[in-house]
Amino acid sequence: MNRKFATTLGTATIAAFLGIAALAGPANAGGSIAFYLSPQSAEDADMMDLGLRAYSFYKHVRSGADIRQRGQGNYAGVAQNGRDNVGIVRQKGNGHSATLRQNGYDNSYGIFQFGRNTDTQIVQNGDGQTGAALLFGW
Repeated sequence: MNRKFATTLGTATIAAFLGIAALAGPANAGGSIAFYLSPQSAEDADMMDLGLRAYSFYKHVRSGADIRQRGQGNYAGVAQNGRDNVGIVRQKGNGHSATLRQNGYDNSYGIFQFGRNTDTQIVQNGDGQTGAALLFGW
């Protein structure tokens, strides 16, 4: 192999690596993980509902919904159409968004978001439904 060919090959290799590096964007370090809990039996639903209602009682919720946020840039809303519904939204961190809509009677749901930049929208239609969402963002 002569010197001119080796220099050309080396220059082409370096240019190829620089071109590939230029096409690659910065690594996305953010992400999230979510757990949506929905009971599978009537007994499990009763226990989850009892737990959410006990939690709301412990937190001194005087109406059917309670939103508590710590951090910056958090948005939340709860809309309830019916009686005896319990809606809880807790957000700690920054950049969270949550909405909960309950249509019917005796529904309960808790949304708990931690970290940053998580987003969830929950709709309950009917009577006696319950569930919870746990979201963690980084």
